[in-house]
Amino acid sequence: MVTAGIFLVIRFSPLIEYNPTTLVAITVVGAMTAFFAATVGLVQNDIKKVIAYSTCSQLGYMLFACGISNYNVALFHLMNHAFFKALLFLSAGCVIHAMVDEQDMRKLGGLIKSLPFTYSMMLIGSLSLMGFPFLTGFYSKDAILELAYASYTTHGTFAHWLGTISAFFTAFYSTRLIYLTFISDTNAPQYAFKSSHENPPQMSIPLVLLAFGSIFVGYIFRDAFIGVGSDFFQNSIFVNPQNINLLEAEFIKPITKWTPVLLSFAGAGSAMVFYYFTPTFIYSLKTSILGKYIYTFLNNKWHFDSIYNHYLVKPMFKWGHDVSYKILDRGLIEVFGPAGVQVSVKNSTQWLSSLQSGFVYNYAFTIFLGTTSFLILMSGALINIETCLIIIAFAAIVQTSLSKVL
Repeated sequence: MVTAGIFLVIRFSPLIEYNPTTLVAITVVGAMTAFFAATVGLVQNDIKKVIAYSTCSQLGYMLFACGISNYNVALFHLMNHAFFKALLFLSAGCVIHAMVDEQDMRKLGGLIKSLPFTYSMMLIGSLSLMGFPFLTGFYSKDAILELAYASYTTHGTFAHWLGTISAFFTAFYSTRLIYLTFISDTNAPQYAFKSSHENPPQMSIPLVLLAFGSIFVGYIFRDAFIGVGSDFFQNSIFVNPQNINLLEAEFIKPITKWTPVLLSFAGAGSAMVFYYFTPTFIYSLKTSILGKYIYTFLNNKWHFDSIYNHYLVKPMFKWGHDVSYKILDRGLIEVFGPAGVQVSVKNSTQWLSSLQSGFVYNYAFTIFLGTTSFLILMSGALINIETCLIIIAFAAIVQTSLSKVL
């Protein structure tokens, strides 16, 4: 489900390549998504939410890679991301299982001694997510940022710098997760901490396989996916020749290439400094007036949920109740649907039943009127409205006479 949208955009490359406006929109939305999710991940305390927002951030990278017409790099990052993100989620599941279903990182800590294997697996996944050199995430993530810079467009530069800043935040919250879960002094209940243990082989073997992929897959498949002259995709992906910039990315300045890596190191180092050496600074920052505002803003996901609820969800609910439910569902659909058909059939049958009065003169009137009409139609005579009215009046007279006689 997570990757289906990216795959769909890649498969639509023959269409969107001929629409520069669409490419710009995809690039901007992808870059903003990467930055947005990275900032929100900074303040999450649920271990699974941190990893989930990192997934959202990495999807932003893949999306703006499509926007700069590098669909092969987007798919390469999608494949690489599957390994280290699955490793992180399963490792988090091992932690939750070992700590009696506890997911709040503030109530964990000190697990490096009781869960050394899980710690190693999560460390490998986090380093690959950060884009640590020569791990799987490094080859695709840095390639995306280099190609964004090498596009030499406004939206490409915008995506490059937002993605680079997001790399700093990614390293920060990944290191924060590792520190609060495994390294810091434990805040877990005594019974949970003492009963924590490594997981059985059926839970550990998948972690080893994913760790192998998180280390080596990027290096093994980089030439097939993003190598110059590779025909791995053949005609599966179309790129407008004027949008190809793979060679330009090879000749950008080394400092530009290494900036995301250096910022990743800076983000990881900052997290260790703040949480290990100066934890009081983090507390003072969070409790300051500006810190409270920033923390609340990020923890509320930039208030997007409030905006959605106020401007989209509530109006749609109101429309659904007042229009869709009252007017359409219980109104037109009922009138012309089940209720309307029921009432029509009921009224029709009652009217037909009322014709069976049991009086001879009513039946004589019906027979006379029906027979006259049949003879007129069979004779093919042209009858105007006046003639029809005369026949009906005569039949009525006959019916009245019969009723008086009988």
